[in-house]
Amino acid sequence: MVVNEEYINIRVDDGKSSIEDFSGRDPFRQNWEVLKSYRGLDDPNAKRRISRKANFWGQTNVTPSYESESMMQPTGSGATSKQINPGKDTYLNGYSAFDVITPPHNLYQLAHFYDSNFANHAAVDAKVLNIVGGGFKLEMTPKARRKLSEADQDNVIKFIHKKVSKVKTETEEWIDGLNDSSSFTDTMRRVVADLESTGNGYIEIGRTANGTIGYVGHIPSITMRVRRLRDGYVQIIGQKVVYFRNFGATNSDPLTGDSQPNEIIHVKKYSPLNTYYGVPDITSAMPSLIGDQMAEQYNIDYFENKAVPRYIIKVKGARLSADAEERLFRFMQTNLKGNHHRTIVIPLPGDTPENKVEFEMIPIEAGVQEASFADFRTANRDNILMAHQVPLSKLGGSNTGAIATAISQDRTFRDQVCRPTQRELEKAIAPIIKEKTDIVELLFNEMNIVDEVQQSAIHKTYFDAGAILPNEIREAIGLPAIDGLDDKQERLERERMEFERDATMERETQRMAQQSDGGGAATGRNPKGSGAKEDGNTV
Repeated sequence: MVVNEEYINIRVDDGKSSIEDFSGRDPFRQNWEVLKSYRGLDDPNAKRRISRKANFWGQTNVTPSYESESMMQPTGSGATSKQINPGKDTYLNGYSAFDVITPPHNLYQLAHFYDSNFANHAAVDAKVLNIVGGGFKLEMTPKARRKLSEADQDNVIKFIHKKVSKVKTETEEWIDGLNDSSSFTDTMRRVVADLESTGNGYIEIGRTANGTIGYVGHIPSITMRVRRLRDGYVQIIGQKVVYFRNFGATNSDPLTGDSQPNEIIHVKKYSPLNTYYGVPDITSAMPSLIGDQMAEQYNIDYFENKAVPRYIIKVKGARLSADAEERLFRFMQTNLKGNHHRTIVIPLPGDTPENKVEFEMIPIEAGVQEASFADFRTANRDNILMAHQVPLSKLGGSNTGAIATAISQDRTFRDQVCRPTQRELEKAIAPIIKEKTDIVELLFNEMNIVDEVQQSAIHKTYFDAGAILPNEIREAIGLPAIDGLDDKQERLERERMEFERDATMERETQRMAQQSDGGGAATGRNPKGSGAKEDGNTV
């Protein structure tokens, strides 16, 4: 039996995913032969020490999962161990050369999620704005308040108030002058953006020649690594390596021997799985984040490539030349992408008695198309916001429900998310302020969920109860204090109290004067028209 076979060639374009792989972007994973040429490694002794370690371990192209000096091959008197040692068969990279710890998650990927996912980006920005975006204020420390409460002389109280006001002004100017390129609030916004995106935030402190703080700035968290001995941090950016010591420490740079390296305050989100680095909230919703990214990429690929061909070209009774077939394929594949209304002309031979030429473009997908995974992406968005504990009302979403519900959600967000983070940041920054003064402390302004009318009513209630002074109200609403205003208010308050006391005494005098002459019912006057009483009987 003879079977006639015909082969049909089908051409398919190669689709490539645009989800980026960040595994190769870590500069600390580079070989020591590359790293030793970086600027910042000026100490030749340090280079020799690390180079000896590299030569001892050997050089291969296998990336180790963990490196430490304990992996060196054991030796004895004239003989060595032959056991399999992972350290000897691995090459020396930045993590082992600088003795720093590998982060539990790829920091570049976490930072990319902040830029690429709309829900994650909006949630992080909402937290940054409500935690540090409102600025800061300087308040008296508990120690200063105790001294003020112990003062019993008016001149001493006035002196303390004037000193506190002067210290507040000087300290605020000093804080904003610690960075010429950005304000302290802008610096903290960057730190908190890193903290919420990657789980780690770094504040750099530089000192002057006399040891006082002269600079406070932000360092991107993706470039920093924690030393294994917890004696500092190493940064690689570009082709430069820099060491930082802990804030308040006095040790020298172990890489270059510099006796005055800059210092770092490291704030992190606690994770029980890692004590060196923090882990951001978004890691708990990583499947939703990646799924949302893939669903978005699917829709983009759909509209770029139309998912399926819009038409199938069917030719019967004729055959296109190889060149015409190639040109037609390229036109449908490339030229129509982004130019959906172009025209194509295909010349065909005429019909013959033996053969009739037929040409047809059969539409496959001509209806109105909608984006896929709408419900799936909505669920992913809700999961991401839940991981961040940010209500949809803070992002301007439409499904916010009633106003009362939105206010309740805002209050929960303020009390359970923003305030705890503010307290942690205030405690981390407190040592910086203490080096300047111990009279005031820095506090971040809390998000306000009441309007001005409600706030004015609250101030009035406190003022009427004597719990707050006028200048304290002016300070709360951002107005400068007025000299003598509190003294005038105290004088008016004393006059009011004296007036009320005098009025009370006058009313008491009038009441006593209007009482009956007797001492009670048995000895008082008889009703009008009654005779005298004798032994309780009417005469």
